[in-house]
Amino acid sequence: MSTVDRALVLLDLFSEAMPESGLSELARLAGYDKATTRRFLISLGNHGYVEQDPETKKYRLGAALLRLAHVRETTFPVTDLVLPLLNGLRDETGETTHFSLAAGNSMATMMIAESPRANRVSLETGERLPLHCTASGIAWLAFAPEKTVQRLLAKPLKAQTKHSEIDPTRLRELIGAARECGIAVADQSYEDEVHGIAAPVFDHNAQASGAIAVATPVSRITPETSRQIKAAVYKAALDITKALGGLPDRGFYECQKVDLQ
Repeated sequence: MSTVDRALVLLDLFSEAMPESGLSELARLAGYDKATTRRFLISLGNHGYVEQDPETKKYRLGAALLRLAHVRETTFPVTDLVLPLLNGLRDETGETTHFSLAAGNSMATMMIAESPRANRVSLETGERLPLHCTASGIAWLAFAPEKTVQRLLAKPLKAQTKHSEIDPTRLRELIGAARECGIAVADQSYEDEVHGIAAPVFDHNAQASGAIAVATPVSRITPETSRQIKAAVYKAALDITKALGGLPDRGFYECQKVDLQ
């Protein structure tokens, strides 16, 4: 892992659940020693990517990221293009929907449209979803470069629940199944009592760049609702790909002929 990669790992640790953190905790979570962590934080701070509270000495994300986010949104207004489609999928299924982009060894949750139901699945914007045990991750892997899949499966994988699949051979089968039908399903493999259904979103080079997903309590999943959600997710993935100026992979486009059971 390069020096830049190691420094960026620290930025990825911050979230809505952990907006601030001390040196020791950041070092522990990243798996670095404190001296290395301090050196990275100083460098990131010099460029405005992190800042330190003068009283608590805790670190938080810096203003430089806001500037970059503004540039990104101004020049490529993903929210304006995707959110209406995300809301439409939420309204059609009655369940929480979310859009994520591939980011290293995980999917970064960019947008969420929460179900209006009292019993619903909730996520956080910016939440990192592991590739190997989420519907979004499997959907993306199904159309990702082979070397990316090989690299992931060569590493030890962590089980998030007792339902998580961490055997490389079995994961290969799940990825292959998702490629055949264009849809990935994850049943309680990331969070207990949560069922996920996802499809990949593609960029202008027909490369998988992210995923659109529906997350629902397992208690509401039946064969019929599963079929309906799969069809809705597949269509939403095509619509979002088109809205973002992307081109669906030929194999994914052909999946519309598959009977989604």
